[in-house]
Amino acid sequence: MADAPPLVHRADDRGISTLTLDSPHNRNALSARLVTELYEGLAAAARDDGTRAVLLTHTGNTFCAGADLAEAGAAGGAGAASTAGPEAAPVSGPLGLARLLRTIVELPKPVLAMVSGHVRAGGLGLLGACDISVAGPGASFAFTESRLGLAPAVISMPLLPRLDPRAAARYYLTGERFDAVEAARIGLVTLATAEEGADGTAAALAPILDGLRRASPQGLAESKRLVNAEVLRTFDRDTDDLAKQSARLFASEEAREGMTAFLERRDPAWSQRPR
Repeated sequence: MADAPPLVHRADDRGISTLTLDSPHNRNALSARLVTELYEGLAAAARDDGTRAVLLTHTGNTFCAGADLAEAGAAGGAGAASTAGPEAAPVSGPLGLARLLRTIVELPKPVLAMVSGHVRAGGLGLLGACDISVAGPGASFAFTESRLGLAPAVISMPLLPRLDPRAAARYYLTGERFDAVEAARIGLVTLATAEEGADGTAAALAPILDGLRRASPQGLAESKRLVNAEVLRTFDRDTDDLAKQSARLFASEEAREGMTAFLERRDPAWSQRPR
């Protein structure tokens, strides 16, 4: 494993530290290894006095597919948590996801996302945790949890304070896909651009990055603290309960059927859609 290519690449350019998710075999799913490398990249950027902001982006046509269902199934459900030692927080399972999202929200430097592909389930939690996000016309979004016998439990902590409530109800319940324009309308992303491909989203981000490069480190940290105060209160209040809910759902028979059906590319037993 030590010789395996990294799943998260870091590149620095004039105060912006770009972390690129590069795990195409599972559509940049949140495996324990990818999450660990993402932590390392975020921590390195936080320590770097020359870094003004962190930019998350991706290779391939998927920004993040959410939980690694194959890994979750092999570990006996998403309630399983791996640690680096007795003092370490988990990097997998519901508590691991909660820790990752809170790390992004609490990072003293702005975290941005540049999305030119698909985002599903837990991947939408990453967007909710980011301070600013730009999505192109090739992006699509869906809360697929309800179709798997799950619920968007942990990711609700950064998302529900930002989302239009009626839109959240619709998309949480139906699992419908929606585009970047709708994502911007409901508050999931900051800006939707009509320009195609990564170049288009990069062009839309350029003035935002310029503004961040002009800002002082203290000004950025304190301004971010202000806008994220309510989100952090939500983490303080709800993390334990939502992590338990998520673990319970992942361990249920219905979720096992949903995840198995997804991996086998078939409808789950409860589906009533026309064939």
